[in-house]
Amino acid sequence: MNSGKRVGIVGAGNVGATVAYSLAMQGSCHEIILRDNKIEIAKGKALDMSQAAAAVRSHTIVSVAESMEQLTDCDVVVVTAGSPRLPGMSRDDLLMINAKITKEVIAGIAKYSPDAIIIMVSNPLDAMTYVALKESGFDRGRVVGMAGILDSSRMASFIQEKLGYGGGQIRASVMGGHGDDMVPLPRYSTVAGVPLSDLLSQDEIDEIVERTRNGGAEIVAHLKNGSAYYAPAKSTSIMVEAILKDTKQIYPCAVYLDGEYGYSDVVSGVPVMLGANGVEKILEVTLDESEMKMFDSSCASVQSLIDTLNKNNFFGDKK
Repeated sequence: MNSGKRVGIVGAGNVGATVAYSLAMQGSCHEIILRDNKIEIAKGKALDMSQAAAAVRSHTIVSVAESMEQLTDCDVVVVTAGSPRLPGMSRDDLLMINAKITKEVIAGIAKYSPDAIIIMVSNPLDAMTYVALKESGFDRGRVVGMAGILDSSRMASFIQEKLGYGGGQIRASVMGGHGDDMVPLPRYSTVAGVPLSDLLSQDEIDEIVERTRNGGAEIVAHLKNGSAYYAPAKSTSIMVEAILKDTKQIYPCAVYLDGEYGYSDVVSGVPVMLGANGVEKILEVTLDESEMKMFDSSCASVQSLIDTLNKNNFFGDKK
């Protein structure tokens, strides 16, 4: 069992805390270590979660790292730390702010948990996964971004809502970057093995695809001040469990491409096999012309963020 496993979570805000809670409820690991600049808040959440774990008789304990030095020997570290996009802030502003935060966090992880697998959740997701990989110096299989599971689950939820049935039997597929250029793949989406195109009209499918692209914004519009965290956190905890339990299951995740799909030195969401070593295999599915075109524009938008980082000499001589 995963008795000795340790999971570090950097950033104990809504997403990070909900990842911790989800893992503690499942008893997936022996210890969860929260790291946040707001130490007292992290301590309060850790106590609350440890008590919740005791209620369901899970053996997981939740503790707090007051500094990165206490985030030692973790098997997996989830990084949710970063600034949200504030009014008046451009995407490039957010990119530079969060890249600096990520750089600092990753330096600590590489030093104190050098064998960890890193799961990035901070936005802009694909670019932050790229930063984490370059700054850690880890093998690309050990740095993976969470987006595809979330986007696919949003799409599955919208399919269920449209059909009025099929819950639990829907397999939706989304590739590409996490953002306006994501690539929902209705051709690879099924309900109990039945292709989506046999159940819905093209107009209905197009509507679902569009709604999936704006899934995060739709939630933000309702919440007014805040963004989604239950689905992002659950999607992240699914990845953590696949790694801890070495399940070899296939999920869409953001990973550094090195020739796959014709791309190199860029991060994008593709189907991967997750196991004890992180990303153990990248699967190359066949994309038709229109899907490949969407994938190209998705990679191009991630590339432009990486170019912005390089233009600002963010990596120094690491390139």
